[in-house]
Amino acid sequence: MNNNDKIMEALKDVIDPEIGLNIVDLGLIYDIIETEKEITVTMTLTTPGCPMHTSITQWVETAVKQFAPFKSAKVNLIWDPLWSPDRMSSEAKKQLGI
Repeated sequence: MNNNDKIMEALKDVIDPEIGLNIVDLGLIYDIIETEKEITVTMTLTTPGCPMHTSITQWVETAVKQFAPFKSAKVNLIWDPLWSPDRMSSEAKKQLGI
């Protein structure tokens, strides 16, 4: 398992409180870039006006810092491409009855 896979596992602890599923299975994580000093997570949210955006991005930073405490964590929140249910894992779709 490479570091990106391990970071993705750590991010599964971040739950979208409105949907009740983790952000990885929801398909909100677009990319992870790790350098010697920093881990940047590029992600989106289910809606641009998500009232929990500040909390969720802080939780992502915390999960990354727990994985790599000596690196800085950065969240790059983007809206292009927009999230759609098609990005969800088959397990998430099953849990939501999609």
